[in-house]
Amino acid sequence: MKYWIDAAWERLRRGGRPALITAGAATVAWLLAADVIGHPDPIFAPTAVLVVLGESRGRRLRQTTEIVLGVAAGILIAELTVLALGPGALTLFIVLLLTIGPMIVAGASSTLVGQASLSALYLVVVAAPQGQLIPFRFIDALIGGAIAIAASQLTVARRPLAPLVATARQTYADVADLLGDLNDALETSDEPAAEDVLERAHRLHDCADHLRTEVEAAAETVRLRIRRRRRLDQLRDVEQTAHQLDHVVRNVGMLARHAAAAIRLNTVTPPDLRRAIEALSDAVRAAGESLATDLTGGDPDRHAGQADADALDAVRIAGKLLESGPSPTLTLVIGQIRTAAVDLLRGVGQDDADVLSRVDEAFGWGHD
Repeated sequence: MKYWIDAAWERLRRGGRPALITAGAATVAWLLAADVIGHPDPIFAPTAVLVVLGESRGRRLRQTTEIVLGVAAGILIAELTVLALGPGALTLFIVLLLTIGPMIVAGASSTLVGQASLSALYLVVVAAPQGQLIPFRFIDALIGGAIAIAASQLTVARRPLAPLVATARQTYADVADLLGDLNDALETSDEPAAEDVLERAHRLHDCADHLRTEVEAAAETVRLRIRRRRRLDQLRDVEQTAHQLDHVVRNVGMLARHAAAAIRLNTVTPPDLRRAIEALSDAVRAAGESLATDLTGGDPDRHAGQADADALDAVRIAGKLLESGPSPTLTLVIGQIRTAAVDLLRGVGQDDADVLSRVDEAFGWGHD
């Protein structure tokens, strides 16, 4: 019960401020359209705010503007269609087709498609124009969209990199948790648990993509603030880090696949193998803290040094296991630990050649 309460409170803490901003922006859009401009029943002003803010999270300003124009254009097309054909089942079919089709072609999310379809449905069934065009609805959608854009920029005005920092920390923590759960599966010889780690690793690829999207959004926000333009080079480094993190996630997936095979074949896993995976998990957490600290203006060297030490420790422990002539499946697990360490260290900004040399030395591969 306490865990559920703590988890619910954490979700409320993370989502409370965005919810408050969204509610406030929708209310402002309604008041502006109704009381300032004097539009009757300006339902599409707050609707546009809800749709745009729901879809614009982590998107660049240009993409957010395209969403605004798409929502407004969809309302105008639906209204013109109803005006030409009158309300009815055929009109409903045509309006939904004209609304959903272009959005699917443009690659809109299912949420945006659903919201736009509901707006079109409202126009056909509830508020069909009675013999004349009512441009207020189109204008209301533009008003709501403009306020949504302003609200989305205000949310990052003081701390434009805060969403990126939070996403980076969470993504690295998720990868570290996967390694911890994989260790538990090896300790208890739980093949379904290892398969579950593999499935979660597949889903984590979307998180790595989301991290890159956050980098793009943060870069655009920084460009709009002259005094923060010095951060652009830093964000380019983060983008490269996100690319390497995607490799790490793939490595963890392969590690889970080989571990599941070892469990299925009743292979005895030595304690040192679990120690190596635990050290790799610690390295991932330290790398995440290094990235987050760097973005917040702190000194990332301590965390980067810890990530380096833990990753090399994982490789060193895994390399010694090769001396005992492990089974083929465990050999694959050991090799995957080495590969994951290489990609992780490259992600904390170290020179490629230097990383390979130090990892190979820790692994026990000498160079003649």
